[in-house]
Amino acid sequence: MLKRKQSSRVEAQPVTDFGPDESLSDNADILWINKPWVHSLLRICAIISVISVCMNTPMTFEHYPPLQYVTFTLDTLLMFLYTAEMIAKMHIRGIVKGDTSYLKDRWCVFDGFMVFCLWVSLVLQVFEIADIVDQMSPWGMLRIPRPLIMIRAFRIYFRFELPRTRITNILKRSGEQIWSVSIFLLFFLLLYGILGVQMFGTFTYHCVVNDTKPGNVTWNSLAIPDTHCSPELEEGYQCPPGFKCMDLEDLGLSRQELGYSGFNEIGTSIFTVYEAASQEGWVFLMYRAIDSFPRWRSYFYFITLIFFLAWLVKNVFIAVIIETFAEIRVQFQQMWGSRSSTTSTATTQMFHEDAAGGWQLVAVDVNKPQGRAPACLQQMMRSSVFHMFILSMVTVDVIVAASNYHKGESFRRQYDEFYLAEVAFTVLFDLEALLKIWCLGFTGYISSSLHKFELLLVIGTTLHVYPDLYHSQFTYFQVLRVVRLIKISPALEDFVYKIFGPGKKLGSLVVFTASLLIVMSAISLQMFCFVEELDRFTTFPRAFMSMFQILTQEGWVDVMDQTLNAVGHMWAPVVAIYFILYHLFATLILLSLFVAVILDNLELDEDLKKLKQLKQSEANADTKEKLPLRLRIFEKFPNRPQMVKISKLPSDFTVPKIRESFMKQFIDRQQQDTCCLLRSLPSASSSSCDHSKRSAIEDNKYIDQKLRKSVFSIRARNLLEKETAVTKILRACTRQRMLSGSFEGQPAKERSILSVQHHIRQERRSLRHGSNSQRISRGKSLETLTQDHSNTVRYRNAQREDSEIKMIQEKKEQAEMKRKVQEEELRENHPYFDKPLFIVGREHRFRNFCRVVVRARFNVSKTDPVTGAVKNTKYHQLYDLLGLVTYLDWVMIIVTICSCISMMFESPFRRVMHAPTLQIAEYVFVIFMSIELNLKIMADGLFFTPTAVIRDFGGVMDIFIYLVSLIFLCWMPQNVPAESGAQLLMVLRCLRPLRIFKLVPQMRKVVRELFSGFKEIFLVSILLLTLMLVFASFGVQLFAGKLAKCNDPNIIRREDCNGIFRINVSVSKNLNLKLRPGEKKPGFWVPRVWANPRNFNFDNVGNAMLALFEVLSLKGWVEVRDVIIHRVGPMHGIYIHVFVFLGCMIGLTLFVGVVIANFNENKGTALLTVDQRRWEDLKSRLKIAQPLHLPPRPDNDGFRAKMYDITQHPFFKRTIALLVLAQSVLLSVKVTMKIIAMSPAGFWQSRRNRYDLLVTSLGVVWVVLHFALLNAYTYMMGACVIVFRFFSICGKHVTLKMLLLTVVVSMYKSFFIIVGMFLLLLCYAFAGVVLFGTVKYGENINRHANFSSAGKAITVLFRIVTGEDWNKIMHDCMVQPPFCTPDEFTYWATDCGNYAGALMYFCSFYVIIAYIMLNLLVAIIVENFSLFYSTEEDQLLSYNDLRHFQIIWNMVDDKREGVIPTFRVKFLLRLLRGRLEVDLDKDKLLFKHMCYEMERLHNGGDVTFHDVLSMLSYRSVDIRKSLQLEELLAREQLEYTIEEEVAKQTIRMWLKKCLKRIRAKQQQSCSIIHSLRESQQQELSRFLNPPSIETTQPSEDMNTNSQDNNMQPETSSQQQLLSPTLSDRGGSRQDAADAGKPQRKFGQWRLPSAPKPISHSVSSVNLRFGGRTTVKSVVCKMNPMTDAASCGSEVKKWWTRQLTVESDESGDDLLDI
Repeated sequence: MLKRKQSSRVEAQPVTDFGPDESLSDNADILWINKPWVHSLLRICAIISVISVCMNTPMTFEHYPPLQYVTFTLDTLLMFLYTAEMIAKMHIRGIVKGDTSYLKDRWCVFDGFMVFCLWVSLVLQVFEIADIVDQMSPWGMLRIPRPLIMIRAFRIYFRFELPRTRITNILKRSGEQIWSVSIFLLFFLLLYGILGVQMFGTFTYHCVVNDTKPGNVTWNSLAIPDTHCSPELEEGYQCPPGFKCMDLEDLGLSRQELGYSGFNEIGTSIFTVYEAASQEGWVFLMYRAIDSFPRWRSYFYFITLIFFLAWLVKNVFIAVIIETFAEIRVQFQQMWGSRSSTTSTATTQMFHEDAAGGWQLVAVDVNKPQGRAPACLQQMMRSSVFHMFILSMVTVDVIVAASNYHKGESFRRQYDEFYLAEVAFTVLFDLEALLKIWCLGFTGYISSSLHKFELLLVIGTTLHVYPDLYHSQFTYFQVLRVVRLIKISPALEDFVYKIFGPGKKLGSLVVFTASLLIVMSAISLQMFCFVEELDRFTTFPRAFMSMFQILTQEGWVDVMDQTLNAVGHMWAPVVAIYFILYHLFATLILLSLFVAVILDNLELDEDLKKLKQLKQSEANADTKEKLPLRLRIFEKFPNRPQMVKISKLPSDFTVPKIRESFMKQFIDRQQQDTCCLLRSLPSASSSSCDHSKRSAIEDNKYIDQKLRKSVFSIRARNLLEKETAVTKILRACTRQRMLSGSFEGQPAKERSILSVQHHIRQERRSLRHGSNSQRISRGKSLETLTQDHSNTVRYRNAQREDSEIKMIQEKKEQAEMKRKVQEEELRENHPYFDKPLFIVGREHRFRNFCRVVVRARFNVSKTDPVTGAVKNTKYHQLYDLLGLVTYLDWVMIIVTICSCISMMFESPFRRVMHAPTLQIAEYVFVIFMSIELNLKIMADGLFFTPTAVIRDFGGVMDIFIYLVSLIFLCWMPQNVPAESGAQLLMVLRCLRPLRIFKLVPQMRKVVRELFSGFKEIFLVSILLLTLMLVFASFGVQLFAGKLAKCNDPNIIRREDCNGIFRINVSVSKNLNLKLRPGEKKPGFWVPRVWANPRNFNFDNVGNAMLALFEVLSLKGWVEVRDVIIHRVGPMHGIYIHVFVFLGCMIGLTLFVGVVIANFNENKGTALLTVDQRRWEDLKSRLKIAQPLHLPPRPDNDGFRAKMYDITQHPFFKRTIALLVLAQSVLLSVKVTMKIIAMSPAGFWQSRRNRYDLLVTSLGVVWVVLHFALLNAYTYMMGACVIVFRFFSICGKHVTLKMLLLTVVVSMYKSFFIIVGMFLLLLCYAFAGVVLFGTVKYGENINRHANFSSAGKAITVLFRIVTGEDWNKIMHDCMVQPPFCTPDEFTYWATDCGNYAGALMYFCSFYVIIAYIMLNLLVAIIVENFSLFYSTEEDQLLSYNDLRHFQIIWNMVDDKREGVIPTFRVKFLLRLLRGRLEVDLDKDKLLFKHMCYEMERLHNGGDVTFHDVLSMLSYRSVDIRKSLQLEELLAREQLEYTIEEEVAKQTIRMWLKKCLKRIRAKQQQSCSIIHSLRESQQQELSRFLNPPSIETTQPSEDMNTNSQDNNMQPETSSQQQLLSPTLSDRGGSRQDAADAGKPQRKFGQWRLPSAPKPISHSVSSVNLRFGGRTTVKSVVCKMNPMTDAASCGSEVKKWWTRQLTVESDESGDDLLDI
């Protein structure tokens, strides 16, 4: 039964096949083409074809000549096989004719193209064998498409169990998003490319010797190292004596010799900007710019380039891939398998049929004895003691293996103690495996994946201890034992399973990456194998290493530059585009896929998220109930309440002491009664009474809160009954309207989302309260009853969830209450509780004074004393900033900043101990911090008080920083030896900027976000350390002592490594000069030394792990690879490539994924469902939305109106966006046209127009100044104008605008993270000056990069953040004697470094900043990307809805203030159309609710743009699905209250109308006699006067009579309001109270037609006959041109009149429509 259900479910799922159609028709002569083994053979042949083309290179044939004939034979066989397949398919399908013909199938065309390429390659190889074509000729490029045949091997997997349209839409959306982000990246590349051309230009000025002549520039003509210079004396670097600054291009060097990096023209500039944005080699470009141009210009350009392009814009790619992968993951849930929690490897679950015939899961113990071992051994094997013993032995084995080191060349390594220990451990683990097999049986043993892994290790390590295989590749099995230690920690085991358990996705991605590398390596191999003087692509292994190097971004610029120089100037642009596209795809898309997979593995299922939310809320309630440990310590002491003695009592008995708290109640009550008695006294006494009464109220504030809560709870008890009653009334009214047919005759249209959600809520509440439970089964079919029953069950479950939520909320309130009760009990029973330093009293005046000083802050909210509403001030942002912290904290922030600025002037040559001016800031800081701490301690206590200073880590850090500063100030050591306690004290003093973290609340939040995810980051660190330990142990056993070599490359043996030799000096990395005949490169003589490489070795595990940690950061791994290949062997290069692949693709991306997941969890978004996430995105998007501030269209169709239509047309905006790049004059024309169209006042209302005017004005000013002055400042101004113009383009392109909003909002939200990074960087900069300020220059420590001052240290650390050669700087700072000069007395007199200090300093800084802080920026960008770049179907309110609301708001808000009165909301809601439309015939109740909500929330005052938009957003979503728990409760409570109040108003209005009708009937009965008299008078006048037609001019009396009698609607232009439509069946009849009011029928509002101008006169035609007087018509003659011109003005006047209707009576009628 179970199998049938599963099979039916799978068969019902539609399958989409994007692979080839292999189901061909059966034919007798070609039957073999349909065989499955043929398809498998063809896939294998595709892989063989790729192998063949990878071997087909001239250098490979030169090394292995037989391979030329092997490849020829393989290609011949493959050619015949694939040709036969192609002919067979053509025969079956047909070539052209038919729907399934060969040329109409895309895969068949691809196969045919591959066959053609195979034929071309085979013919070309025949010519090469016959020496007709040279093997080094460019004809070999014809083989470039051949590696694409690899697609044939994997296209069979392009089958998905989803409809084709859905997959097509997913791929289309993903492609559109990636394309849009690529355009966005290109936009910034173009922007910075143009800025580079404007700000820098060429880097061709170099320092050369004085006698250098044109055309004679050699390596010996340049400075060592090659130095750029500036021809201007006031800026840049000036050459030393003996050199002059010359332009090498003028001296005869070509462009190829000068290099392709620079800002010469726009193409080269974009190329250079992309190189810098990849954070590879950018710092050397900046140093060249610093030497050639002003320093500030270089710093500004390159630092902003790294920040925007490398850290913000490029990380948008990660956001795109993550969002796309999340959507694909939801669609492909069944194919990839659902997530499952970790299960024990010892048990499994199987289906068994029970007695009732059903199925149930039964746990089966895998470790159940199935072998032949005795029971005692089986019991021992199952015991936890046995497992712990084995794990402890594994730990000892790992420690022994990590203790291995290089002992020298003469030591016999085969029989050392490490080998004997390895033999012993191998025997032990072999016995363990045999015991388990004996106890479980072989079948039971291998059924567990863990046992399979253990068996593999046993076999491998057993082979490894064989002497000939010891210290070989089998060492991997020995070091992999450390993986078994993961079982020690359940948390680590669960984390590993969560990441790597669902291995299908991660494994598929690894296979895809490997295939991509192979294909791209083969393509590059065939593209560049014939290029002379290029050895990077001569063979497939070298091509693979080069393409893998580009993937890791380490030295990829060097690979590209070498290739560009080799191919020549003509093909350089094409080759550059090829490498950039590959680098872009590999580093931005491929690596982002790994991050997306890891994040998806860490994601929870939707059904678990709400459960997690409930559990988290419940856990928070439990934690709030307990007091902290520092306060609970008072419970250990006996109770000693404060007692008072009552004296002056007329009694003979002794009265015992009474609690002071008990007596206080009577004292406070007596004071309150005294105040009441003194009310009749003069004003002076009344003021004192009010003051005492106010103090009494403040003292009893807690009691008032309890009373309010109790009242609230009493009201809440009857809330359910009230809601049920109101819901019954509303549903009965709705049903009555439906039965009465009030909705008949209306055209059917799509209901708005407001109406849909309103009816959903009404239906849900009615079902929840059971209003129709008794009538549910009457007159309904079985299907309807089943559906109603399911709805009832669903809503009852929702009601149960409500009760759980309310229970959690009550639990929170009870926890807070218990916490307060505990504090009150401690305060009453322990006299020393809440006493600062156990001395100052609780209510002491001095403590109260200190509290006032400490807690005084700027009052941000300005409330109206009458209405209580918060006033919107003009400078509210400044007020929010001032109210961020208290005044005392503001003072300390300023003092701390000033102290940090003073510390920036310190250096090893200007020390604070010897500079009195710097000591002033030190004294000021210590004095102010002493005052601050004393005030806070006196106000809040030190430790044993509820609000103590030391209540968290921030308080401890404050005390620590204060003590360090105080000790240093008191000591002020004059001599500070290196690596001494005084130097340590100076380093600790550098933590002073961290005070900002404690003083600013948002900075504390950043710290909490960092440390709250410490557990997951710690687990990732353990995994990476495990990976490093495995490879380090392997490296020690294979490479220990083998990397040492003589520094003279011509010496091979160690015995010959003596004497001296001449070593060449590297002069420049940028120039490509060739040595002339007889010329030698500059160099000097050095002694020969047999030594390890300078920066790394594998002689022990410590050095090996340091080297691998540097490799893990993807810095320096190319050097390690080259050394291992050159000194150990090419095959050992696999070692470092595997480690880099695992570390880069999995390790570093795992760090990124964990940091993003922790950030989402801290923000509360990790546990949000899809609907809740969309709601949060909607709220954030609505906060950013602003009114249009766009003036209305001019009234007539004149010139201004035509200009208005032109400027608002989308084609005009796109054209201007393209033409603005060409000339600023066009922007001036655009601004002029807009000013004409909108008038100056209307033009100024829009912010975008103001920005365009600013850019235009700056452009005009720049043109004038540029031609007038023509200096560097005008160039800089021109660069600024270019930037402003580019950002004006973003506002006219929707995609660029959304992506730019993503970047801008990410910058805004990450402001405090960026500030936190800067503060950490500042602390490390101060410490670097103390530790490494005098280190001698080395490989990377030079005049640009050093720690001689805080400013230079900041630039070096910013370089390290980008990872630019940070490991080389660290090794330069590790220099020790004899390579430096030490000093025993002062650290500033030595040029040595600090080995241990440099190791901790640089490694900690790189991990904290590069691995954690920068990944927080990625997390913020990922969060904000979904905010702006979600599709229409994913949004609750689309951009079209927001745009429509902005337009309607722009019509209602005629003053463009962003605020309207509450009564205007009615008119705004009527004008909404589309998804936000409110149909007053169907949803009159919803309209009332929305209007009353605005009035209630804003007390009838003004409402803002965001207030109305927020109300619409709440009404347009399903709050049950979208809102979180607390927000849901608050919203439902508000809606229940609104429904109750509106129901009361509806009943009140109905009663008022009934009374009005009764009075109208009474007046009608009383006026019958009066009407009879009038009719008699009219009859008499008819007999007296004959009938005639009179043409009279209407007089004021007639108008007055018409108004008094209410016989006709007014036609005056001053009283035209909303008129009924033609579908109004009620005519134009109005009551007296309704005259002059807006009229409506069936939800259709329309504007009244424009009044027709009277040509001659208005004739009132009165026909008197038959006793009746009828006003027939008003004759009007209308001019069409005048009507068209005045249409706009009449609409504007009509709106003005509509918005002036402010009477209460009209407002009530509007609610009743």
